[in-house]
Amino acid sequence: MKAFSELNLRHELLEGLKQMNFQNMTEVQEKAIPVALQGKDLVVRSKTGSGKTVAFLVPIINMVDSGQRTQAIVIVPTRELAVQVNSVAQKIEGRSRIRSVVVYGGASINAQMSELSRGAEIVIGTPGRILDLLDRGALRLDRIRFFVLDEADLMLDMGFIDDIKQIMSMAPRDRQTILLSATMPRPISEISRNYMKHDTVKLTIGEEEDLTVSTISHGYFLASGRMKFAALLAYIEKFNPKKCIIFTSTQRESELVHNFLMQNKHDAILMHGGLSQAMRSRALYAFKSHSRFLISTNLASRGLDIPDITDIVNFDAPDDPHIYVHRVGRSARMGKDGRAFTMFRPDQRGLMKDIQMIANVDIVPLELDTSKYGDIKVPFTERHNRYGDRDRHGGGGRRDFGNRRDFGGRRRDSYHGGGGGGGGGRDYGSGRLEFHPRNHRRSNRQ
Repeated sequence: MKAFSELNLRHELLEGLKQMNFQNMTEVQEKAIPVALQGKDLVVRSKTGSGKTVAFLVPIINMVDSGQRTQAIVIVPTRELAVQVNSVAQKIEGRSRIRSVVVYGGASINAQMSELSRGAEIVIGTPGRILDLLDRGALRLDRIRFFVLDEADLMLDMGFIDDIKQIMSMAPRDRQTILLSATMPRPISEISRNYMKHDTVKLTIGEEEDLTVSTISHGYFLASGRMKFAALLAYIEKFNPKKCIIFTSTQRESELVHNFLMQNKHDAILMHGGLSQAMRSRALYAFKSHSRFLISTNLASRGLDIPDITDIVNFDAPDDPHIYVHRVGRSARMGKDGRAFTMFRPDQRGLMKDIQMIANVDIVPLELDTSKYGDIKVPFTERHNRYGDRDRHGGGGRRDFGNRRDFGGRRRDSYHGGGGGGGGGRDYGSGRLEFHPRNHRRSNRQ
Protein backbone atom coordinates (compact mmCIF):
# COMPACT_ATOMS: atom_id res chain seq x y z
CA MET A 1 0.00 0.00 0.00
CA LYS A 2 1.61 3.24 -1.16
CA ALA A 3 1.47 6.57 0.63
CA PHE A 4 0.26 9.82 -0.94
CA SER A 5 3.64 11.32 -0.05
CA GLU A 6 5.24 9.07 -2.70
CA LEU A 7 3.39 10.97 -5.42
CA ASN A 8 4.75 14.20 -6.85
CA LEU A 9 1.93 16.36 -5.50
CA ARG A 10 1.75 19.99 -4.48
CA HIS A 11 2.77 20.66 -0.92
CA GLU A 12 -0.61 22.28 -0.09
CA LEU A 13 -2.42 19.22 -1.42
CA LEU A 14 -0.31 16.83 0.64
CA GLU A 15 -1.00 18.95 3.70
CA GLY A 16 -4.73 18.84 3.02
CA LEU A 17 -4.63 15.04 2.70
CA LYS A 18 -2.61 14.82 5.90
CA GLN A 19 -5.16 16.90 7.80
CA MET A 20 -7.85 14.47 6.65
CA ASN A 21 -5.73 11.58 7.96
CA PHE A 22 -5.32 10.26 4.43
CA GLN A 23 -1.87 8.71 4.60
CA ASN A 24 -2.03 5.60 2.44
CA MET A 25 -3.94 5.15 -0.81
CA THR A 26 -6.67 2.60 -1.38
CA GLU A 27 -6.33 0.26 -4.34
CA VAL A 28 -8.41 2.40 -6.66
CA GLN A 29 -6.45 5.53 -5.66
CA GLU A 30 -3.11 3.79 -6.09
CA LYS A 31 -4.00 2.67 -9.61
CA ALA A 32 -6.04 5.63 -10.86
CA ILE A 33 -4.19 8.70 -9.58
CA PRO A 34 -0.86 8.09 -11.40
CA VAL A 35 -2.73 7.50 -14.68
CA ALA A 36 -4.80 10.66 -14.23
CA LEU A 37 -1.67 12.67 -13.39
CA GLN A 38 -0.31 11.65 -16.80
CA GLY A 39 -3.27 13.42 -18.42
CA LYS A 40 -4.86 10.26 -19.82
CA ASP A 41 -8.60 9.64 -20.10
CA LEU A 42 -9.69 7.13 -17.53
CA VAL A 43 -12.62 4.75 -16.99
CA VAL A 44 -12.78 3.31 -13.47
CA ARG A 45 -15.08 0.48 -12.53
CA SER A 46 -14.91 0.03 -8.79
CA LYS A 47 -17.31 -1.05 -6.10
CA THR A 48 -19.02 1.49 -3.88
CA GLY A 49 -16.94 2.61 -0.91
CA SER A 50 -13.53 2.05 -2.49
CA GLY A 51 -12.34 5.66 -2.40
CA LYS A 52 -13.19 6.83 -5.93
CA THR A 53 -13.89 10.43 -4.88
CA VAL A 54 -10.34 11.08 -3.72
CA ALA A 55 -9.06 9.17 -6.74
CA PHE A 56 -10.32 11.85 -9.13
CA LEU A 57 -10.12 14.91 -6.87
CA VAL A 58 -6.42 14.59 -6.08
CA PRO A 59 -5.14 14.77 -9.68
CA ILE A 60 -7.58 17.55 -10.58
CA ILE A 61 -6.66 19.75 -7.60
CA ASN A 62 -2.99 19.05 -8.26
CA MET A 63 -3.13 20.11 -11.92
CA VAL A 64 -5.59 23.03 -12.16
CA ASP A 65 -4.18 26.55 -12.26
CA SER A 66 -5.35 28.89 -9.53
CA GLY A 67 -6.91 32.18 -10.51
CA GLN A 68 -8.17 30.92 -13.86
CA ARG A 69 -11.73 30.44 -15.08
CA THR A 70 -13.43 27.10 -14.42
CA GLN A 71 -11.11 24.32 -15.56
CA ALA A 72 -12.75 21.23 -14.05
CA ILE A 73 -16.35 20.10 -13.92
CA VAL A 74 -17.56 17.15 -11.86
CA ILE A 75 -21.06 15.87 -12.62
CA VAL A 76 -22.87 13.72 -10.07
CA PRO A 77 -26.45 12.39 -10.00
CA THR A 78 -27.75 13.69 -6.65
CA ARG A 79 -27.63 16.79 -4.50
CA GLU A 80 -26.37 14.82 -1.52
CA LEU A 81 -23.45 13.44 -3.52
CA ALA A 82 -22.65 16.90 -4.92
CA VAL A 83 -22.43 18.32 -1.41
CA GLN A 84 -20.35 15.36 -0.25
CA VAL A 85 -17.84 15.62 -3.11
CA ASN A 86 -17.51 19.37 -2.63
CA SER A 87 -16.91 18.89 1.08
CA VAL A 88 -14.04 16.50 0.37
CA ALA A 89 -12.65 18.84 -2.29
CA GLN A 90 -12.61 21.82 0.06
CA LYS A 91 -10.80 19.84 2.74
CA ILE A 92 -8.21 18.55 0.29
CA GLU A 93 -7.70 22.02 -1.18
CA GLY A 94 -6.53 23.13 2.25
CA ARG A 95 -4.58 26.35 2.09
CA SER A 96 -4.17 26.32 -1.67
CA ARG A 97 -5.79 29.00 -3.75
CA ILE A 98 -7.91 26.45 -5.60
CA ARG A 99 -11.62 27.03 -5.11
CA SER A 100 -14.52 24.67 -5.73
CA VAL A 101 -18.22 25.54 -5.95
CA VAL A 102 -21.17 23.18 -5.68
CA VAL A 103 -24.34 23.73 -7.74
CA TYR A 104 -27.59 21.75 -7.52
CA GLY A 105 -31.32 22.19 -7.61
CA GLY A 106 -33.43 22.95 -4.59
CA ALA A 107 -31.23 25.92 -3.73
CA SER A 108 -31.23 29.48 -5.06
CA ILE A 109 -29.80 29.59 -8.55
CA ASN A 110 -29.08 33.30 -8.07
CA ALA A 111 -26.90 32.53 -5.06
CA GLN A 112 -25.05 29.89 -7.05
CA MET A 113 -24.58 32.31 -9.95
CA SER A 114 -23.12 34.79 -7.47
CA GLU A 115 -20.72 32.13 -6.19
CA LEU A 116 -19.61 31.33 -9.73
CA SER A 117 -19.07 35.01 -10.51
CA ARG A 118 -16.44 35.12 -7.75
CA GLY A 119 -14.45 32.54 -9.67
CA ALA A 120 -14.04 28.81 -9.18
CA GLU A 121 -11.50 26.49 -10.74
CA ILE A 122 -13.68 23.45 -9.99
CA VAL A 123 -17.47 23.18 -10.34
CA ILE A 124 -19.31 20.19 -8.86
CA GLY A 125 -23.00 19.74 -9.59
CA THR A 126 -26.02 17.87 -10.86
CA PRO A 127 -26.86 17.72 -14.59
CA GLY A 128 -30.04 19.80 -14.66
CA ARG A 129 -28.63 22.71 -12.68
CA ILE A 130 -25.41 22.70 -14.70
CA LEU A 131 -27.41 22.95 -17.93
CA ASP A 132 -29.47 25.83 -16.54
CA LEU A 133 -26.33 27.71 -15.53
CA LEU A 134 -24.90 27.11 -19.00
CA ASP A 135 -28.13 28.40 -20.57
CA ARG A 136 -27.92 31.56 -18.47
CA GLY A 137 -24.28 32.14 -19.31
CA ALA A 138 -23.27 31.89 -15.64
CA LEU A 139 -21.10 28.87 -16.37
CA ARG A 140 -18.79 28.38 -19.32
CA LEU A 141 -16.98 25.26 -20.44
CA ASP A 142 -14.63 26.72 -23.03
CA ARG A 143 -11.60 26.38 -20.72
CA ILE A 144 -12.52 23.01 -19.25
CA ARG A 145 -9.48 20.76 -18.95
CA PHE A 146 -10.97 18.07 -16.71
CA PHE A 147 -14.39 16.46 -17.08
CA VAL A 148 -15.55 13.94 -14.47
CA LEU A 149 -18.66 11.74 -14.52
CA ASP A 150 -19.11 10.20 -11.09
CA GLU A 151 -21.64 7.40 -10.42
CA ALA A 152 -22.28 7.21 -14.15
CA ASP A 153 -24.51 4.15 -13.92
CA LEU A 154 -26.89 5.89 -11.52
CA MET A 155 -27.14 8.89 -13.85
CA LEU A 156 -28.15 6.47 -16.59
CA ASP A 157 -30.84 4.91 -14.39
CA MET A 158 -32.17 8.33 -13.45
CA GLY A 159 -32.63 9.42 -17.05
CA PHE A 160 -29.77 11.94 -17.20
CA ILE A 161 -27.98 10.31 -20.13
CA ASP A 162 -29.10 12.89 -22.73
CA ASP A 163 -28.16 15.77 -20.44
CA ILE A 164 -24.73 14.25 -19.93
CA LYS A 165 -24.16 13.94 -23.66
CA GLN A 166 -25.26 17.54 -24.19
CA ILE A 167 -22.88 18.85 -21.54
CA MET A 168 -19.99 16.76 -22.84
CA SER A 169 -20.56 18.04 -26.36
CA MET A 170 -20.15 21.61 -25.08
CA ALA A 171 -16.73 21.01 -23.52
CA PRO A 172 -13.45 21.23 -25.47
CA ARG A 173 -12.46 18.03 -27.25
CA ASP A 174 -8.94 18.09 -25.87
CA ARG A 175 -10.18 17.82 -22.27
CA GLN A 176 -9.21 14.98 -19.97
CA THR A 177 -12.24 12.83 -19.11
CA ILE A 178 -12.61 10.57 -16.09
CA LEU A 179 -15.63 8.28 -15.82
CA LEU A 180 -16.32 6.36 -12.63
CA SER A 181 -19.01 3.76 -12.06
CA ALA A 182 -19.74 0.79 -9.81
CA THR A 183 -21.27 -1.08 -12.76
CA MET A 184 -20.70 -0.66 -16.48
CA PRO A 185 -23.94 -1.08 -18.48
CA ARG A 186 -23.81 -0.78 -22.26
CA PRO A 187 -24.89 2.90 -22.56
CA ILE A 188 -22.08 3.92 -20.21
CA SER A 189 -19.59 1.92 -22.25
CA GLU A 190 -20.89 3.71 -25.35
CA ILE A 191 -20.18 7.09 -23.74
CA SER A 192 -16.59 6.05 -23.13
CA ARG A 193 -16.25 5.03 -26.78
CA ASN A 194 -17.93 8.08 -28.28
CA TYR A 195 -16.83 10.89 -25.96
CA MET A 196 -13.42 9.80 -24.70
CA LYS A 197 -10.03 9.44 -26.38
CA HIS A 198 -9.07 6.27 -28.21
CA ASP A 199 -6.22 5.54 -25.77
CA THR A 200 -8.47 5.70 -22.69
CA VAL A 201 -7.14 3.63 -19.80
CA LYS A 202 -9.71 1.27 -18.29
CA LEU A 203 -9.31 0.08 -14.72
CA THR A 204 -11.38 -2.58 -13.00
CA ILE A 205 -10.67 -2.68 -9.29
CA GLY A 206 -11.36 -6.13 -7.88
CA GLU A 207 -12.68 -9.08 -9.81
CA GLU A 208 -15.03 -8.32 -12.68
CA GLU A 209 -17.87 -10.22 -11.06
CA ASP A 210 -17.18 -8.91 -7.55
CA LEU A 211 -19.56 -5.97 -7.14
CA THR A 212 -19.70 -5.92 -3.34
CA VAL A 213 -16.93 -5.94 -0.78
CA SER A 214 -16.07 -9.28 0.80
CA THR A 215 -16.36 -7.91 4.36
CA ILE A 216 -20.17 -7.73 4.14
CA SER A 217 -22.19 -10.69 5.42
CA HIS A 218 -25.54 -11.19 3.68
CA GLY A 219 -28.63 -12.60 5.35
CA TYR A 220 -32.35 -12.89 4.60
CA PHE A 221 -35.67 -13.63 6.21
CA LEU A 222 -38.89 -14.62 4.44
CA ALA A 223 -41.67 -12.32 5.58
CA SER A 224 -44.58 -10.23 4.38
CA GLY A 225 -47.17 -7.93 5.91
CA ARG A 226 -47.08 -7.55 9.70
CA MET A 227 -44.35 -10.18 9.96
CA LYS A 228 -41.82 -7.79 8.37
CA PHE A 229 -42.20 -5.40 11.29
CA ALA A 230 -41.79 -8.25 13.77
CA ALA A 231 -38.68 -9.41 11.90
CA LEU A 232 -37.24 -5.90 11.99
CA LEU A 233 -37.54 -5.72 15.79
CA ALA A 234 -36.15 -9.25 16.12
CA TYR A 235 -33.16 -8.34 13.97
CA ILE A 236 -32.47 -5.21 16.02
CA GLU A 237 -32.71 -7.20 19.24
CA LYS A 238 -30.37 -9.93 17.99
CA PHE A 239 -27.66 -7.89 16.28
CA ASN A 240 -27.97 -4.51 18.02
CA PRO A 241 -26.77 -2.46 15.02
CA LYS A 242 -24.69 0.59 15.92
CA LYS A 243 -25.45 2.55 12.75
CA CYS A 244 -28.09 1.28 10.36
CA ILE A 245 -29.81 2.39 7.16
CA ILE A 246 -33.22 0.81 6.50
CA PHE A 247 -34.29 0.94 2.86
CA THR A 248 -37.88 0.91 1.63
CA SER A 249 -39.31 1.07 -1.89
CA THR A 250 -41.70 3.97 -1.38
CA GLN A 251 -41.83 7.22 0.49
CA ARG A 252 -45.01 6.19 2.32
CA GLU A 253 -43.45 2.95 3.45
CA SER A 254 -40.39 4.77 4.75
CA GLU A 255 -42.69 6.98 6.82
CA LEU A 256 -44.49 3.89 8.08
CA VAL A 257 -41.27 2.20 9.21
CA HIS A 258 -40.03 5.45 10.76
CA ASN A 259 -43.23 5.84 12.79
CA PHE A 260 -43.04 2.19 13.80
CA LEU A 261 -39.48 2.45 15.13
CA MET A 262 -40.23 5.67 16.99
CA GLN A 263 -43.33 4.00 18.44
CA ASN A 264 -41.05 1.23 19.71
CA LYS A 265 -38.62 3.71 21.28
CA HIS A 266 -35.84 3.49 18.68
CA ASP A 267 -34.08 6.70 17.69
CA ALA A 268 -34.86 6.94 13.97
CA ILE A 269 -34.43 9.57 11.26
CA LEU A 270 -36.47 9.81 8.05
CA MET A 271 -35.13 10.92 4.66
CA HIS A 272 -36.71 10.65 1.21
CA GLY A 273 -37.13 12.66 -1.98
CA GLY A 274 -40.46 14.14 -0.88
CA LEU A 275 -38.74 16.19 1.82
CA SER A 276 -37.23 19.59 1.18
CA GLN A 277 -33.49 19.89 0.74
CA ALA A 278 -33.20 21.62 4.13
CA MET A 279 -35.08 18.79 5.85
CA ARG A 280 -32.93 16.17 4.11
CA SER A 281 -29.75 17.98 5.13
CA ARG A 282 -30.90 18.15 8.76
CA ALA A 283 -31.84 14.46 8.68
CA LEU A 284 -28.43 13.50 7.32
CA TYR A 285 -26.67 15.61 9.95
CA ALA A 286 -28.75 14.03 12.73
CA PHE A 287 -27.95 10.53 11.48
CA LYS A 288 -24.24 11.26 11.24
CA SER A 289 -24.07 12.88 14.65
CA HIS A 290 -26.23 10.76 16.96
CA SER A 291 -29.09 8.67 15.53
CA ARG A 292 -28.80 4.91 15.10
CA PHE A 293 -31.34 4.41 12.33
CA LEU A 294 -31.93 6.19 9.04
CA ILE A 295 -35.04 5.13 7.11
CA SER A 296 -34.84 6.06 3.47
CA THR A 297 -35.78 5.22 -0.07
CA ASN A 298 -33.04 4.61 -2.64
CA LEU A 299 -32.19 8.27 -2.27
CA ALA A 300 -29.64 7.15 0.34
CA SER A 301 -28.13 4.36 -1.75
CA ARG A 302 -25.58 6.76 -3.25
CA GLY A 303 -23.62 9.72 -2.01
CA LEU A 304 -23.67 9.05 1.73
CA ASP A 305 -20.07 8.83 2.84
CA ILE A 306 -20.59 7.70 6.43
CA PRO A 307 -17.72 5.35 7.29
CA ASP A 308 -19.24 3.79 10.43
CA ILE A 309 -22.45 2.27 9.04
CA THR A 310 -22.58 -1.28 10.37
CA ASP A 311 -25.89 -2.59 9.03
CA ILE A 312 -28.04 -2.26 5.92
CA VAL A 313 -31.62 -3.51 6.19
CA ASN A 314 -33.65 -3.95 3.03
CA PHE A 315 -37.13 -3.75 4.51
CA ASP A 316 -38.32 -3.98 0.91
CA ALA A 317 -36.13 -6.14 -1.29
CA PRO A 318 -34.97 -4.15 -4.33
CA ASP A 319 -36.28 -5.49 -7.62
CA ASP A 320 -32.98 -4.75 -9.38
CA PRO A 321 -29.82 -6.59 -8.26
CA HIS A 322 -27.68 -3.55 -9.03
CA ILE A 323 -29.76 -1.49 -6.61
CA TYR A 324 -28.99 -4.14 -4.00
CA VAL A 325 -25.29 -3.64 -4.71
CA HIS A 326 -25.52 0.11 -4.22
CA ARG A 327 -27.61 -0.18 -1.06
CA VAL A 328 -25.33 -2.63 0.75
CA GLY A 329 -22.31 -0.60 -0.38
CA ARG A 330 -23.21 1.98 2.26
CA SER A 331 -21.85 -0.50 4.82
CA ALA A 332 -18.31 -1.88 5.24
CA ARG A 333 -16.71 1.31 3.97
CA MET A 334 -12.95 1.41 3.54
CA GLY A 335 -12.33 -2.19 4.59
CA LYS A 336 -14.61 -2.35 7.63
CA ASP A 337 -17.04 -5.19 8.34
CA GLY A 338 -20.76 -4.86 7.72
CA ARG A 339 -24.06 -6.74 7.60
CA ALA A 340 -26.76 -6.71 4.96
CA PHE A 341 -30.21 -8.04 5.90
CA THR A 342 -33.00 -8.38 3.35
CA MET A 343 -36.63 -9.30 3.83
CA PHE A 344 -37.96 -11.24 0.86
CA ARG A 345 -41.59 -12.15 0.42
CA PRO A 346 -42.12 -15.90 -0.12
CA ASP A 347 -42.86 -15.20 -3.80
CA GLN A 348 -39.50 -13.41 -4.26
CA ARG A 349 -37.23 -16.44 -4.12
CA GLY A 350 -36.43 -15.97 -7.81
CA LEU A 351 -35.39 -12.37 -7.14
CA MET A 352 -33.12 -13.55 -4.35
CA LYS A 353 -31.41 -15.99 -6.72
CA ASP A 354 -30.93 -13.22 -9.29
CA ILE A 355 -29.31 -10.97 -6.69
CA GLN A 356 -27.00 -13.76 -5.55
CA MET A 357 -25.97 -14.51 -9.11
CA ILE A 358 -25.44 -10.95 -10.37
CA ALA A 359 -23.92 -9.55 -7.17
CA ASN A 360 -21.94 -12.77 -6.66
CA VAL A 361 -22.89 -13.11 -3.00
CA ASP A 362 -24.29 -15.85 -0.78
CA ILE A 363 -27.40 -14.71 1.07
CA VAL A 364 -27.98 -17.05 3.99
CA PRO A 365 -31.16 -17.46 6.07
CA LEU A 366 -31.17 -15.79 9.48
CA GLU A 367 -32.86 -17.30 12.51
CA LEU A 368 -34.96 -14.60 14.12
CA ASP A 369 -37.32 -15.06 17.05
CA THR A 370 -40.43 -13.13 16.04
CA SER A 371 -42.78 -14.90 18.47
CA LYS A 372 -42.66 -12.18 21.13
CA TYR A 373 -43.79 -9.58 18.59
CA GLY A 374 -46.94 -11.33 17.47
CA ASP A 375 -49.27 -8.62 18.77
CA ILE A 376 -47.28 -5.54 17.76
CA LYS A 377 -49.15 -2.48 16.60
CA VAL A 378 -48.28 -1.29 13.13
CA PRO A 379 -49.09 2.31 12.20
CA PHE A 380 -50.64 2.81 8.79
CA THR A 381 -51.85 5.52 6.43
CA GLU A 382 -54.84 5.60 4.14
CA ARG A 383 -52.65 3.97 1.49
CA HIS A 384 -51.85 0.96 3.67
CA ASN A 385 -54.09 -1.79 4.92
CA ARG A 386 -54.22 -2.77 8.58
CA TYR A 387 -51.18 -5.06 8.26
CA GLY A 388 -48.98 -2.35 6.81
CA ASP A 389 -49.08 -3.83 3.30
CA ARG A 390 -49.43 -1.46 0.39
CA ASP A 391 -53.03 -1.38 -0.70
CA ARG A 392 -53.20 -3.07 -4.10
CA HIS A 393 -56.28 -1.04 -4.93
CA GLY A 394 -55.00 2.27 -3.67
CA GLY A 395 -51.68 2.65 -5.44
CA GLY A 396 -48.86 1.95 -3.04
CA GLY A 397 -46.96 5.16 -2.87
CA ARG A 398 -44.29 6.64 -5.04
CA ARG A 399 -41.11 4.70 -5.51
CA ASP A 400 -38.11 6.88 -4.95
CA PHE A 401 -34.95 5.72 -6.72
CA GLY A 402 -32.82 8.64 -5.73
CA ASN A 403 -32.83 12.25 -6.78
CA ARG A 404 -35.18 12.40 -9.73
CA ARG A 405 -35.73 15.98 -8.68
CA ASP A 406 -32.76 17.92 -9.90
CA PHE A 407 -34.65 21.23 -9.51
CA GLY A 408 -32.57 22.58 -12.32
CA GLY A 409 -35.30 23.45 -14.79
CA ARG A 410 -36.15 20.08 -16.32
CA ARG A 411 -39.13 17.90 -15.68
CA ARG A 412 -38.55 14.25 -16.41
CA ASP A 413 -41.23 11.65 -16.91
CA SER A 414 -39.50 8.40 -16.03
CA TYR A 415 -40.14 5.08 -14.34
CA HIS A 416 -38.67 6.68 -11.24
CA GLY A 417 -41.79 8.80 -11.02
CA GLY A 418 -45.12 8.31 -9.31
CA GLY A 419 -46.44 4.95 -8.38
CA GLY A 420 -50.05 5.31 -7.34
CA GLY A 421 -50.87 8.37 -9.37
CA GLY A 422 -47.81 10.58 -9.07
CA GLY A 423 -45.94 11.85 -12.09
CA GLY A 424 -42.27 11.90 -12.92
CA GLY A 425 -39.70 13.78 -10.94
CA ARG A 426 -39.79 17.48 -11.70
CA ASP A 427 -37.33 20.31 -11.58
CA TYR A 428 -38.66 23.66 -10.51
CA GLY A 429 -36.93 26.08 -12.81
CA SER A 430 -37.68 27.12 -16.35
CA GLY A 431 -40.46 24.56 -16.69
CA ARG A 432 -39.15 22.82 -19.81
CA LEU A 433 -40.43 19.33 -20.43
CA GLU A 434 -38.22 16.42 -21.41
CA PHE A 435 -39.38 12.92 -22.25
CA HIS A 436 -37.07 9.93 -21.98
CA PRO A 437 -38.64 6.94 -23.76
CA ARG A 438 -35.95 4.57 -22.49
CA ASN A 439 -37.31 5.00 -19.00
CA HIS A 440 -40.66 3.53 -19.97
CA ARG A 441 -39.27 0.12 -20.71
CA ARG A 442 -41.06 -1.33 -17.68
CA SER A 443 -44.77 -1.91 -17.99
CA ASN A 444 -45.32 -1.34 -14.27
CA ARG A 445 -44.27 2.21 -13.56
CA GLN A 446 -42.71 2.37 -10.11
